[in-house]
Amino acid sequence: MTDATRHSPTSLRARSEVAAAALPALLADAQHLAATILLGAHSRKRHGTGDEFWQYRGAEAGDPLRSIDWRRSARADALFVRQTEWKAAQSVMIGVDDGQSMTYSGDKSRPTKLRRAQTLAMALSVLALRGGERVGLTRLAEPPRGGEAQVMRLATALLEDGAGADYAAPAPQALPVGSRAVFVSDFLGDLAPVQKALGQAADRGVKGALVQVLDPDEERFPFDGRTVFESMSGAIRFETLKAGGLRAAYLKRLAARKDHLRQMAARSGWRYHLHHTNDPADPALLWLYRALEKGAMA
Repeated sequence: MTDATRHSPTSLRARSEVAAAALPALLADAQHLAATILLGAHSRKRHGTGDEFWQYRGAEAGDPLRSIDWRRSARADALFVRQTEWKAAQSVMIGVDDGQSMTYSGDKSRPTKLRRAQTLAMALSVLALRGGERVGLTRLAEPPRGGEAQVMRLATALLEDGAGADYAAPAPQALPVGSRAVFVSDFLGDLAPVQKALGQAADRGVKGALVQVLDPDEERFPFDGRTVFESMSGAIRFETLKAGGLRAAYLKRLAARKDHLRQMAARSGWRYHLHHTNDPADPALLWLYRALEKGAMA
């Protein structure tokens, strides 16, 4: 598709109708997935202004009398101060790879990598927004926002046309200082842009996670005999009579790539998680939610 065709009124309308048709299903899947996770308030575990009880500590010289918890102090021979958690809205930035490679599925019974990535991103957004966080997409110029209306904005943006190339790099938008971020991709393209994005994030004090989404066929390489391999965009085509003979080398390179991603994430203070599209989405969302909730990224 040429740029002229892509931006023609007829093409824009057709793509808008497709996106509009997919929107309710994506929202329903995300809401259902989010409902599987017990929603709790996102908060930083340190004392300050807030409503939730954190801990008691012994009273110290200079503590005002109004801060003394007299009921707790009456049960001991010392005075205690009741501390609450410090709560502040934080920014969560989510990047979903929209390259053509993400539209792959090895079986019609499985979602594409892109659809699973979109569902995870939306479910995480729902949880974060309900927890009082601000959420944004790295592909958007707008800053992260809070509130229920942001759910629709994010879902609509996620369903917009993706990159025409086979592989897409993380968006270059600067992440808010001290925010948290999640990049969801198959990470099968050039890793140099990913490394650059992680370096920029580390410079801005941004912690986060890389979530690699793969189809099971990409893990086990179930091909044998005469096979034609073609990229999702059609730009790359390779034919072999002995596909089975490539399996060992392919699996070795894939394992090396996953290990490289883990090391890249660790060096930047990020975390790495691998998810397969034939597995339930719940464990991946729970992993992300716990990492955010428990401050493992903060």
